[in-house]
Amino acid sequence: MSVATALGIKIIKVSPKLVELKLPITSAVQQPYGVVHGGINALLAEEAASLGANAVLQANQRTKEAAVGVDLNVNQLQAVSWGTLIAQAIPLHLGYRLQTWQVKIYEQDSQITTAFATLRLTSQTISQEKPSK
Repeated sequence: MSVATALGIKIIKVSPKLVELKLPITSAVQQPYGVVHGGINALLAEEAASLGANAVLQANQRTKEAAVGVDLNVNQLQAVSWGTLIAQAIPLHLGYRLQTWQVKIYEQDSQITTAFATLRLTSQTISQEKPSK
């Protein structure tokens, strides 16, 4: 089971131009004093951008490659304790080796933006072989 599944992140949409994820705020994603843990924003951003970047590779028939993060910048803008978080990722740059994605995270009902992230991802050839020591 992935961490995204364990925490209850739901995929709303995945395409090479837009990814949307949804996460209900529960005690599992809160700090002890009740606000969403900043690491959850990083996780949502990484998950959304990675899904989008890999959708770009798939759309271009680059099936032996996977997009992996190389840089993540998250700005925590507003603490939130209740509701549902929505993460929306859009591409800023789609190069052959590097992609840059922007992710906005907001609370669904209030529409308050809680975090904003930028991710850079690179494509790597997928190896099914176990590395030797």
